[in-house]
Amino acid sequence: MDGIRRHRPRLLGLTLVVSVAAIYSGAGWGAGLPAIAGPHADAATRAPHGASWGSRPISVIVRARPGTKLGLKRDVMRLGGTVQRDLAIIDGFSATVPARALPRLRALPGLLSATRDSRIEALGATYSPVSDMGSPYNVTQMTGAQQYWKAGYTGKGVDIALIDSGVVPVDGLTAPGKVVNGPDLSLESQAPNLRYLDTFGHGTHMAGIIAGRANAAVAGSYDGDSQRFVGMAPDARLISIKVADAHGATDVSQVIAAIDWVVQHRNDPGFNIRVLSLSYGTDSTQYYGMDPLAFAAEQAVKAGILVVAAAGNDGFSHQGTLTNPAYDPHVLAVGAAESKDTLDLADDQVPSYSSSGDTGAGRKSRDPDLVAPGSHVVSLRAPGSYIDQTYGGSGFVTSSLFRGSGTSQAAAVVSGAAALVIQQRPGITPYQLKQLLTRTATSIKATPAAQGKGELDLAKTLTTPTPIGVDTDLFGTGNGSLDGSRGSVKLVADGVTLSGQKDIFGMPFDSAAMALLESAGSSWSGGLWNGSSWSGSSWSGSSWSGSSWSGSSWSGSSWSGSSWSGSSWSGASWSGSSWSGSSWSGSSWSGSSWSGDYWANAVWSGADWK
Repeated sequence: MDGIRRHRPRLLGLTLVVSVAAIYSGAGWGAGLPAIAGPHADAATRAPHGASWGSRPISVIVRARPGTKLGLKRDVMRLGGTVQRDLAIIDGFSATVPARALPRLRALPGLLSATRDSRIEALGATYSPVSDMGSPYNVTQMTGAQQYWKAGYTGKGVDIALIDSGVVPVDGLTAPGKVVNGPDLSLESQAPNLRYLDTFGHGTHMAGIIAGRANAAVAGSYDGDSQRFVGMAPDARLISIKVADAHGATDVSQVIAAIDWVVQHRNDPGFNIRVLSLSYGTDSTQYYGMDPLAFAAEQAVKAGILVVAAAGNDGFSHQGTLTNPAYDPHVLAVGAAESKDTLDLADDQVPSYSSSGDTGAGRKSRDPDLVAPGSHVVSLRAPGSYIDQTYGGSGFVTSSLFRGSGTSQAAAVVSGAAALVIQQRPGITPYQLKQLLTRTATSIKATPAAQGKGELDLAKTLTTPTPIGVDTDLFGTGNGSLDGSRGSVKLVADGVTLSGQKDIFGMPFDSAAMALLESAGSSWSGGLWNGSSWSGSSWSGSSWSGSSWSGSSWSGSSWSGSSWSGSSWSGASWSGSSWSGSSWSGSSWSGSSWSGDYWANAVWSGADWK
C-alpha cells in the first residue's frame, strides 16, 4: 500500500520486531544481504576505505515500483549494466551494474529496492537433520517430544490457535485437516490472492515448529524419523488467524480482535482450541492489570486456553524486558535456549537476545516462566515471502526449509509441547499445565531472570503427576489505554501515526466497555468487532458477511472514505488486489504452487529466486 509505513510490531523471533535487522543479523535469521534503496547507501554497499571498485560488475536484484520496471531496465542499461532475468514474482529483475554506477542506481525514481546477489547453494548441501542441532529431529529429541510420541501422544484432537502472519500450503502443512483458517484480520484480507497466506514468512515457520508433518511422515513412526519433517505435535490441528501483512505490520487492535475471536470460537462444532501461540509483543510499560492486550490474553486463560507468549528479543543486559502480554503472570512466557551441540540440556545457555525478567528489582518479579530451543531452529519455508527474500542469504537451508532464531521459535516449541500434554491429560487447566511444565523444567547455565524455572523437559513431564491448585494471581480490569498497549510500536500511513483510543479502522475504542464484552464472551457479534465488519474473512466454510463498517468501507479493493480522526488513509490503495509496490504484486498462490511461476529446481541466489 503506497503511503503505508510499517513500524513493525514485535513478532518475537524471526519477527515483527521494530529493530528487525538487528535481530536477524544477530541471533535471528542471520545477516541479511545489504539493501540499496533511497538516497542513503548501506555502509556494506560502499567500497572499503582506500579501495576503488571502478568498473567491477556487481550482481543485484532490482525491484521496481508499479509501472516502472521497463523504464528501470532501460536505465540499468544506460548505466552500463546488463539486464539478466525477469523476476515477475517480485515485479523486478536481476542485473549486473558497474560498481561505480551504484549511487546513480540508488537515485532512480522508479526503484523500490536493489539487493546484492550472492549464491549460497552450499548451505543446503551441508544440512544434516542428525548433526544440525536446530533440526526438527534434534529439537524434538532435546525437548522430550519424541518420548511423548513413543507413549502414543502426538497432539491428536487438540487445536492450537496461531495468531501470526498466516500460513502457506507447503509440504508439512497440507495434510487433510492440518490447518483451518480463522478470519484474516490483516491489512491484506481484501486481496483474494493474499488472503490467509503468509506473505511475511513468519507464520509458516511457527506452524511447522508447532505441528508440522511432512506428507511422507508415517503416523505411529514419528520418533526416530530423521528424514521427514515432523514438528512438536505432528497430529495436532492449527487454527490460523492472520493479523500481519507482508512486512509484518499489524496493530494491537487486530491482535486483540484475533484473541477475542479464538475465545468465542474455541468450542465451535469440531473445534477444541486449548492452546494459543502468540509471538506478537509490544514494549508497553502499562501495568498488565490494566492493559487491554494483556486483558484479552487473560480471557483466553479463563476460558481454558493456555496462552503461550514469546518473552521478547530485547536481551538480558537490562532486567525487566519481557514484552506485553508475556509480562502478564497468567500467560506462559517463554524465553529462548541455545544448545551447545549436544542433546544434553544441562550445558545449554540462554542466548543474549532473549529477554529477561526483573528478579531482585525491588518489586514482585516477573521472569520468563521457562525457556525452550530458540536458536537456529529449522522449520518450514514460505517461498517468496518477505523473510525468505530478505534473509535467505543466511536463513536458507533447503528448498523447503529455513532457519531462524528468537523467542518466537521457543514459544512455538512450547505451544506444540502443550498440545502433547493436553492429549495425555485432557482435563488439565491452563494453570496446572503451566505449573507442570515449569516444575519439570531442567535448570541450565543462566540466571533465573533469564531462564525462569529452566528449559522445557518433556521427558520429566511425561511421568510427573498433574499439580493440584488454582491460579492465585489477580486478574486485570483491562480498562487501561489501547495506545499504552501499543507502546512505541505503531502503524503510520501517509506520515500519520495511528495512535490514541482508536482501532485499526479509526473507530473509538472504549477499553472499559470492551473489557465487559470480552468478559461476557460477546466482543464479536457475528462478523462485527468494535462496530466494524471484517469483510473478506472466512473460517471453516463460514464467511463474514458485509463489506463496510461505520465510517469506513472497502470499495472494491481500495480504501475509500476510511479515516482516522484528523487523519486519513486516502492515497493508500490496493492495486490489482495486491499491495501497490509490494513484492507480491501480480502473483498469487494457486493450490500449493505459485500461479504462473515454477519453483521446482530453482536456484536460490542472494535474496531472490532466479
